[in-house]
Amino acid sequence: MKRVLSFAITVWMALAPNGIWADEGGELPILRAEDVSLDDYLWTARPLIVFADTEADPRFAEQMARLAARPAPLLERDVVVIIDTDPDGQSDIRSTLRPRGFAVVILQKDGRVGLRRPSPRDVRELTRAIDNFALRQDELRNR
Repeated sequence: MKRVLSFAITVWMALAPNGIWADEGGELPILRAEDVSLDDYLWTARPLIVFADTEADPRFAEQMARLAARPAPLLERDVVVIIDTDPDGQSDIRSTLRPRGFAVVILQKDGRVGLRRPSPRDVRELTRAIDNFALRQDELRNR
């Protein structure tokens, strides 16, 4: 487990500055909270925000590795990943959602909180939660 976590941190550190992870189906945006506004994603994307008090938090590294392992299902659901690892920076997103330590938050396209969890989650659980959002069900019906 220690090797896997070490590898995940190495991969994340190598890819995070580029802002994206490439996948056959496209690119999963990874953005920093201080660079974006949640209003930019209203009705167009589902922000998945990963909060931590530091990038060295093992839960943060684990969550980012889980997201990197399976980006395609998130891309299918219009997910944009936003990270906030600076509690002193007080980004607008952090001020709005007020996490305590590590947290994973998914916002619905209408801006409401759809899921909030205090520990890392796998992509399967995240996509199941998204698929239960009313707006996502409407999208599936209208396809």
